[in-house]
Amino acid sequence: MSFLQDPSFFTMGMWSIGAGALGAAALALLLANTDVFLSKPQKAALEYLEDIDLKTLEKEAADLSSLKPKLDELGVPLYAVVKEHIRTEVKDFQPYFKGEIFLDEKKRFYGPQRRKMMFMGFIRLGVWYNFFRAWNGGFSGNLEGEGFILGGVFVVGPGKQGILLEHREKEFGDKVNPLSVLEAARKIKPQTLTSEKK
Repeated sequence: MSFLQDPSFFTMGMWSIGAGALGAAALALLLANTDVFLSKPQKAALEYLEDIDLKTLEKEAADLSSLKPKLDELGVPLYAVVKEHIRTEVKDFQPYFKGEIFLDEKKRFYGPQRRKMMFMGFIRLGVWYNFFRAWNGGFSGNLEGEGFILGGVFVVGPGKQGILLEHREKEFGDKVNPLSVLEAARKIKPQTLTSEKK
């Protein structure tokens, strides 16, 4: 009797294929939930941010907006920078954000090296957690626009004081710690005429 006619040979083969498929799926989930394939952010220099051409949109996100009264006490404005202005997207965002919103058509604010999370984002556990957290909080999104570039939060001091906080999303919905934003805002030194001349 040939080994091809032996039923245990096919059983062993099926188990091997099944185990291989499970192993490949486990490895894919592991790699998708780490930062191995995500490009590393380059630190933004103040000179880089100063060179960005932002356009003012209509005036007036929930967590950062909750800091607005404390930021106002510190004399620190709250701004948002969006990468596109599609239909009512910015208007729909305004109820959640209590500051001025700017449009960065060239997407330079998302650099110096743009970071994207492609389709791997759909199998990252953190992305699904962030999606359901937002959905349970009453926030809904849309499937319009670019949708792959990761964002971030900067706290920038006046003049040459520089970048006091830089938070880059590691995955969609990776929020900055509001206490870190307040801590950085408290480090902002008021600019006087003599400090402007330096």
